[in-house]
Amino acid sequence: MFELSSSPSNTPPLPSSPSNYLCLYFSMEPKLHLFFSALCFYLVSAYGNTLRTYIVQLHPHGVTSSLFPTKFLWHLSFLDQTLSSEEYSSSRLLYSYGSAMEGFAALLTETEIELLRGLPDVVAVRPDQLLQLQTTYSYKFLGLSSTTDGAWIKSEFGRGTIIGVLDTGVWPESPSFADQGMPPVPKRWKGMCQEGQNFKATSCNRKLIGARFFIKGHHVSSVPPSENMVDEYISPRDSSGHGTHTSSTTGGVSVPMASVLVCWFNGCYSSDILAAIDVAIVDGVDVLSLSLGGFPLPLFDDSIAIGSFRAVEQGISVICAAGNNGPIQSSVANIAPWIATIGASTLDRKFPAIVRMGNGEYVYGESLFPGKILPIAEKELELVYVTGGNSGSEFCFRGSLPKEKVRGKMVVCDRGVNGRAEKGVAVKEAGGAAMILANTEINLEEDSVDAHVLPATEIGYAEAVRLKTYMNTTSHPRARIIFGGTVIGRSRAPEVAQFSARGPNLYDSTILKPDVIAPGVNIIAAWPQNLGPTGLPEDTRRVNFTVMSGTSMACPHVSGIAALIHSAHPGWTPAAIKSAIMTSADASDHRGKPIMDGSKPAAVFAIGAGHVNPNRAIDPGLIYDIKPDEYVIHLCTLGYTRSEIFTITHRNVSCSEMLKMNRGFSLNYPSISVAFKHGVKSKMITRRLTNVGNPNSVYSVQVKPPEGVKVRVKPRRLIFKHINQSLSYRIWVISRKKTQTKKISYAEGQLTWMNARNSFHRVRSPISVTWK
Repeated sequence: MFELSSSPSNTPPLPSSPSNYLCLYFSMEPKLHLFFSALCFYLVSAYGNTLRTYIVQLHPHGVTSSLFPTKFLWHLSFLDQTLSSEEYSSSRLLYSYGSAMEGFAALLTETEIELLRGLPDVVAVRPDQLLQLQTTYSYKFLGLSSTTDGAWIKSEFGRGTIIGVLDTGVWPESPSFADQGMPPVPKRWKGMCQEGQNFKATSCNRKLIGARFFIKGHHVSSVPPSENMVDEYISPRDSSGHGTHTSSTTGGVSVPMASVLVCWFNGCYSSDILAAIDVAIVDGVDVLSLSLGGFPLPLFDDSIAIGSFRAVEQGISVICAAGNNGPIQSSVANIAPWIATIGASTLDRKFPAIVRMGNGEYVYGESLFPGKILPIAEKELELVYVTGGNSGSEFCFRGSLPKEKVRGKMVVCDRGVNGRAEKGVAVKEAGGAAMILANTEINLEEDSVDAHVLPATEIGYAEAVRLKTYMNTTSHPRARIIFGGTVIGRSRAPEVAQFSARGPNLYDSTILKPDVIAPGVNIIAAWPQNLGPTGLPEDTRRVNFTVMSGTSMACPHVSGIAALIHSAHPGWTPAAIKSAIMTSADASDHRGKPIMDGSKPAAVFAIGAGHVNPNRAIDPGLIYDIKPDEYVIHLCTLGYTRSEIFTITHRNVSCSEMLKMNRGFSLNYPSISVAFKHGVKSKMITRRLTNVGNPNSVYSVQVKPPEGVKVRVKPRRLIFKHINQSLSYRIWVISRKKTQTKKISYAEGQLTWMNARNSFHRVRSPISVTWK
């Protein structure tokens, strides 16, 4: 199994449902703003096992809707026709949707579902789905500065833009959400600050301009909380830390001198997510940030894809996490072409905590334990690695470590199965004095650090092999941990996080996913005061900030960048903003060398267009724009049926007529992905560029063709006389492969339009080629 990394370290075995989901709003004037959230938590279902939540999608212009004075009563009428006469339909209704989609969520049995499917105006019925959350210095790493002429200055720190964050809530008292120096809340804002448990209307301010919680989907679907879980708030207040962390990353103010001593994964039901998107569209957000997902789904079964299409139609940029199921091939989630899908990368910041073995050799590790302020933390101790039996002692399960074997010693624990920080609690409870967390072959050299409850460090797989070899060849092995604080700029970065989900796109080979990568490993951001930095109930320490890793952390970085671009270019479409982010992304690390994925250069299925570069994204020169109608044509080219397209887009189209009118259609996507099926040797693709730079600009194309492929581009020069002028070009991708094999193979290259007078404007598109 692969360990997900969207929490500091305490990821316990997941129950069948999550604890809470919150959707908050934040105004982001001088430094990014608003977020939107929906809170959900563990409650015992009030119904038996025969009932479960279903999302019922209706025709937006249904023939029966005119019979009712309101959409709400129309929605209830479907339940009236389905349920027995002695039951009130309103008791089964959870949500009535009108913006993200037309329809409702309700508790139904399988028999009732069959009756419902036969009623007029019912488009689709889907079971509710549980989606997992995909869980400072990073702004400097991205090149953002408040003194130089970059993205912050050009966008006036995101002035006037509203970000909606769908997550587990917020801790409003965090310094990250202070509103000193913030202008008044935008008049166009239609949202609210919903009161609830330990959360008042006064919890919002000119930075955190609104908050809501959505509980119904979890209320009827979740199981009771286990003993080791933190109590949930029935309000927008965050009890797990995930939402506070992501929202402060995307829209928090800059807090000087933030220090960390350095949550389990919550999940969100699609019924609650749709309700959150539904309200966010009406409330007036500009950017939606969703750090959640799972494995990829067909678009007509994906509530996020369906709800986000309506958001994009309304001019809202939707930014989603790619998922933490890497490095599994085709694991990338949130694959709709109108969504910006974000993978995770590393920073060049390290927290060295080196192990000096008794033989004088050193093993490199990392930790956020504050060893320098606790001298006893660096004491040399006897090493022990407890194995054998079925207790899971090698993983340091709680209760698995014999006290007589570990008391006063440094315990080696294998990574995996239970949470990283939870292992430290197990060692401490058994009387151990320190811990070395050893990566296994699954995790290799990934270095997600933690603020452990005892002196501890995490070492990579290669170093773990060295350490265990020393222990196996020494009668009385000993070691000490030397804590080195924080080191910046000495390591290569960015690199791809191993957990970051990978392509190729499982359901659409013409769209390369993820789109880009952004910082997502060891990200320090705001943390609620009800939790210790590990997120474990046993951790009594309290901090304002902690560290987390995951594509959940990468996603809000890009949401913040999208907000900056929206502020600088308020007339741009979501597709234009995404194009700017993608075509300006870096394919090289900060040393000018290829971005690495473990021991090899990263492929496009790991990094997409590359690593985000906000200072170039805010001034891209050219953009690839896409209108909502073009996404519909694209779905036709993929062979989606009329009913499936209607489910996704609420548009009743004839694909045969649409394709006849758009022969040779190619979606104007910023990346280029081609799949050669058996017998096909060449493909022609069209693209359209719009000048958003200077008038009288001339661009020439440079192509690095994928191996085994010839690439021809016509024309090779584009002359833009005016701003907002659009010009098209064609690409012929010709396969030169002669061998035929049953195995799928891949190759990659790139196409770049270079400004003849301004070297800053380089509009680069990755090229991916697949032979099936």
